[in-house]
Amino acid sequence: MNDETKPLLELIRVGMRYEGPAAAAGPEVLRDVSLEVRAGESLAVIGPSGSGKSTLLNIIGTLDRPTSGTVLLDGANPCEMDDRRLAAFRNRHVGFVFQLHHLLPQCTALENVLVPTLAGEAPGDDARSRAQGLLERVGLGERLSYRPGQLSGGECQRVAVVRALINRPRLLLADEPTGSLDRRSAEALADLLVQLNREEALAMIVVTHSADLARRMGRVLELRDGTLAEWKGDR
Repeated sequence: MNDETKPLLELIRVGMRYEGPAAAAGPEVLRDVSLEVRAGESLAVIGPSGSGKSTLLNIIGTLDRPTSGTVLLDGANPCEMDDRRLAAFRNRHVGFVFQLHHLLPQCTALENVLVPTLAGEAPGDDARSRAQGLLERVGLGERLSYRPGQLSGGECQRVAVVRALINRPRLLLADEPTGSLDRRSAEALADLLVQLNREEALAMIVVTHSADLARRMGRVLELRDGTLAEWKGDR
C-alpha cells in the first residue's frame, strides 16, 4: 500500500467506556468502531443526542484515549505518546471547530487566528501572512483588527475555522459547527467548509444534527447504540 492510498486516519475496533461510581465500569459509549478516512475526504457523522458523537470526535482528535482498540493518525499511534508529545502532535496535525467559537474576547480576529502558532515561539512573518490570507479568503479581510464583540456570530465562526487551519493540519474536526448560527450563516459556513476541504486538500469530519450540512459531505455515517454504520437517509 503506497502513501497515496494509505488512510490518513484509521480506527480499529475502538471502544469507549467511562468509569462509573466507585471505579465500577460505566456505560459503554462506543463499541467496536472501525473507520478509515483518506486525505481530502469529507465525512459527516450524525446520530441522536447522547449517542457518542462528540466522544468519537474527541478520540479522533486525540483529546480522549479509547478504552479499547487502536487509533492511527498520519501513521502514528497517539495513544502511545506522553502528554507533552501528544499536545505537540495534536497542534500540528488536527484542527478543531466547535459549536461555540471560543475566541478570546480581548484579542483581534488576526490575533485569535495566530493563537495556535504560539505553542512554539512568537509567530513569524509566514504565519501572519497565512493568517491574513486565510481571513481575506473567508471574507474577513476588512475585519482583521475587530474583536469578537464587534463581529457577527457567523463572522466569529469563520475566524474559528481559519484558526483551526493556521498550522496546516491534515485533519479538520468540526463539532456542530453550524449549531449556533441562523440559517443564512449556517449555509455560508457550510459553503466555506466544502470549499476549504477542496482547496486545502485536508480530510474533514463533521459531527452534526443538520441533514443539510451532512449532505454536503462526501460520506455520511450514523452513530447509534455505540456503533457506526452508513446512513440510510436520503441524499
